[in-house]
Amino acid sequence: MDVPAYFRDRIPLVDRLLESVIPAASERPTALHAAMRHVLFPGGKRLRPVLAMATAEAVGASPERALPMAAAVELVHTYSLIHDDLPCMDDDDERRGVPSVHIAFGEATAVLAGDALLAAAFEALASIESEATAAQRLSATRELAHAAGSLQLVGGQVDDLCVDPAVVDAAAVESIHGRKSAALIRASVVGGAQLAGAAPDTVERLKRCGFAAGVAFQIADDVLDEGEDDPCSLVRVMGRAGAQHRAEELLVTALRELDDLGDKAEPLRQLVQFAVRRET
Repeated sequence: MDVPAYFRDRIPLVDRLLESVIPAASERPTALHAAMRHVLFPGGKRLRPVLAMATAEAVGASPERALPMAAAVELVHTYSLIHDDLPCMDDDDERRGVPSVHIAFGEATAVLAGDALLAAAFEALASIESEATAAQRLSATRELAHAAGSLQLVGGQVDDLCVDPAVVDAAAVESIHGRKSAALIRASVVGGAQLAGAAPDTVERLKRCGFAAGVAFQIADDVLDEGEDDPCSLVRVMGRAGAQHRAEELLVTALRELDDLGDKAEPLRQLVQFAVRRET
């Protein structure tokens, strides 16, 4: 499969939806709406929404069936990036090739822009037209809300801020990765499957796949960033070779969960491998 071509085909579907659910920068309050759009357009890889769409295909539905989840998960992800960049968090001055939102618009507006994107995510999941039933939307909403909450994304960020580099070990790093990074990737996969009407046992396999792929994805980021100085990096704890080996172990685990889905899951398999083995 041509992975770049797959992204090129799917991303415009997501971007058109995002354009439709986020107010124009000219709409009042203009500073807030401009801040919300600042790192949403143009976006990053759009990996999470494309994973949601590929999962719908993997369980025998059209990729469009997963579009509500695709848009919603990208909005949650973007909100989390805006907040992660704040001086009280990771204190990063740049995101997706542009100044971070708090640099461009001020800290207070950045906080509020993130809040508004999080709210917009659940509005999108509830309102974007799809063949999914109300029960399927409810399941996907529950999955995304759990992934974004105190036991997953937010809790992982809290623990990341508290890491003691003198005592942190591989298990602690993976625990943080599993919540701060893998939770949204798992939600993308699971939500896409739920909106597509996947059977419960298939959803459970995809949940395990998404989690393993998500942790491996973050380890791959550690390797690409050469994160020896980051206390919450498996590269620092295990060395580059050790981290790469662990990412490959998790990739094998993720792919094994897709064995029974046949040829229709090939795009999802290729995307999972791309997420872990990418070079940028």
